[in-house]
Order: sequence, then structure tokens, then C-alpha cells
Amino acid sequence: AASLRLRLNPWLLAVLALAAVLCLWNLTLDGYSNTYYAAAAKAGSVSWKAWFFGALDPGSFITVDKPPLSLWPMGLSARVLGFSSFAILLPQALCSVASVGVLYSTVRRVFGNAAGVAAGVALALTPISVAIARVNNPDALLVLLLVVSAWLLVRALETGRVKWLSGAAWPLASRS
Repeated sequence: AASLRLRLNPWLLAVLALAAVLCLWNLTLDGYSNTYYAAAAKAGSVSWKAWFFGALDPGSFITVDKPPLSLWPMGLSARVLGFSSFAILLPQALCSVASVGVLYSTVRRVFGNAAGVAAGVALALTPISVAIARVNNPDALLVLLLVVSAWLLVRALETGRVKWLSGAAWPLASRS
């Protein structure tokens, strides 16, 4: 059995801290951001059925126009932390911070530590990356899924194993 090794270097921690500050600082400044998705998250925090189907109301009468995957973390966050703008926006901000970490890991595997740090810094400092981290639209989760897919593709190329390749295709197939 392969052991899980956690390699944290100070540069990665600095890049993740930078991303966290940019994504989380004064997160609730714009309130609930997109009230359409906030309403669905509120319904999901009250009703498991509404949470599962991404409904706008606890009775699950009307669903949102997107797959509910991005609403699930918001609904769970609102269940745990209580319904607030912070609870609604936190999951997307954390997705963006995670994207920076996964991108670092992906690039480091192929091009080395310095390139991984540069890629992480570039993603953390890109204005649109910070902007999508601070709203409750599904974009931050999509970026995370695509970066995870790239990481899985790199693993597939390194190992030649089909399981990694099939994992890499999953986020792309789930969008349709």
C-alpha cells in the first residue's frame, strides 16, 4: 500500500496564504452576491430534497438552471454555519484556494518546484480568479474541477494507468 506523504514547503504555504487572504478578506462586502443561488442554498439548508436537486424553494418546486453540484457545498455550509452571506460565499473562496494548491502540485510534478510556485502565484493573483472566488456563481468549483482533471491527466501520463485517465475525464463529462 502506498503511503500518503504530505509535502508542505514554505513557498507553497506562502502562496496558499496569499490566495486565502485575497479570496477571504472582507468576503461579505457584497452581501449574498447572486441572490438566485443564495436562495437555492438557503432552500438546501432547510430541505435535503431541495439540496439534492438544487431547488429554489424548500418544497423543491423550481430548480436552478445549472446542475446542483456547486450548490451542494453552499447548502452544507449554510446548514453548518447558519444561513449568512459568509456561509454562502465561503465554499467558493475555498475552492479557489484549493485550485491554487492543486495547480501548484500539477505543475511541480512536471516542471519542478519553482514553476509550481510561479503557476500558483499567477493563479492566485489573476484578477478574475480572485473575482470568481468572491461570488457564489459555480465558476470557482468549475476551475477546481478542471485543475483536478489536469492533475489526474499528469498522473495518467506518468503511470500509464487507465484509472487516472478515466478520473481525468470525469469532471469534463459531468459538465454536460
